[in-house]
Amino acid sequence: MRKKLLCMALMMSMTVGLLTGCGTSSKSAVKSGSDSKKNGPVEVEFWYSGGKTAVNVVADIVDEFNKSQSDYKVKCVTQADYDETYQKVQAGIAGGTAPDIALLDVNSSRTLNQKKVLEDISTYTKDDSDFNKDDYLDVFLNQGVDDENKTFAIPAYGTTQVLYYNKKAFKNAGIKPESIKTWQDLADASKKITEKNKGMTGWEPMWGKDNLVDAVLSNGGSLFSDDGKTVCVNSDAWVEVWDSFKKWIHDDKIMKIHSGGQGWEYWYTTIDDVLQNKAGGYTGSSGDQADLDFSIVGAMQQPGFGNNASAPAAEAKNLVILKNSSDEEKKGAYEFIKYFTTPENQAKWSMETGYVAVRKSTQDVKEFKDYTEKNPQAFVPLQQASHGSVLPTDPTGGKIYDALKVAADKVEIEGVSAKDALDEAQKTAEEAMSSVSK
Repeated sequence: MRKKLLCMALMMSMTVGLLTGCGTSSKSAVKSGSDSKKNGPVEVEFWYSGGKTAVNVVADIVDEFNKSQSDYKVKCVTQADYDETYQKVQAGIAGGTAPDIALLDVNSSRTLNQKKVLEDISTYTKDDSDFNKDDYLDVFLNQGVDDENKTFAIPAYGTTQVLYYNKKAFKNAGIKPESIKTWQDLADASKKITEKNKGMTGWEPMWGKDNLVDAVLSNGGSLFSDDGKTVCVNSDAWVEVWDSFKKWIHDDKIMKIHSGGQGWEYWYTTIDDVLQNKAGGYTGSSGDQADLDFSIVGAMQQPGFGNNASAPAAEAKNLVILKNSSDEEKKGAYEFIKYFTTPENQAKWSMETGYVAVRKSTQDVKEFKDYTEKNPQAFVPLQQASHGSVLPTDPTGGKIYDALKVAADKVEIEGVSAKDALDEAQKTAEEAMSSVSK
């Protein structure tokens, strides 16, 4: 297996678009409105992003939905990543060319909900006898519900970062995967692998704040105080974790990261290091499973940090309906969301991409049962998600998380002390919080 670079993924997504009705064009400024049904099926525009595998699976599901009924036709438009989708949705809202449905990360969907530009999906679910709220995993479904109990999003799938280890490297160093109970254990294993195999790096965390934040959550840390009014990103729990990674990467040199490059190049390079026996393992997405060779690697859950329990983030990727779409377009968007999240399609999605299914009954689908019996690594993300943390809303519209991105680069790339980097992030976050409360 070798994942392609982002440019190749985008080329593939465009090709898929030509074959399935998905493409890269944007919505016309003139909405189809209530007259659309008179001239055939209502066109529902869907914006999303994803790598090669995910784009192909979405295209398949869209094609199957379009063939399954004659009232609606979903047209999908792909972007490079979640950030670009969010940026283009915002621009589309401002220019009157927004899609009818979009796939967004949690923070982006929360922000749009706060701006009151998303449809309340509960207006559809409350009268839908086929909608079974209890069949959705709470850890994912609740990420699309606000404080006023408005359902502004339905989870398309879940994702969580797990550990992928090189079986040969672990065996040669005499390490049993089940012995990794803490991040300190993983650091010890990384040291053994580095010493045992000259030229091999013990472990490769994924570049960015996410892996660091996961370890903080597994150290009992939090982003905010219990009342949500105070930022806590330079607390002892944060400094201890980030300083440990700084030490492992820059001082002990038993870990390293790949950074920069075009698009997701750093991610693919990290994966290739493990598959090519250059690293003992890496921390990556549940969605990597579709492209990994499990004769070379194994999967396990993230451990706790020190004496604390494992609690890494479990994040939903949300499907939202834009409020300014016509009633028919919004109804079509809801019907597609229902279709995408059927147990059968969730099974297809999970088996082909590695992402976590959001429906409990997915485990009752025969094909999924057969698959997981042969591929037990598919259960690792689901097991981890069951005790995962839900990241809180950034009340500043993303400025706190942006400050953490900057701090992560300082620690991981520049080798700046964790305390200095996090103190700066804390100051930036406090200023952002202060401006919001004025």
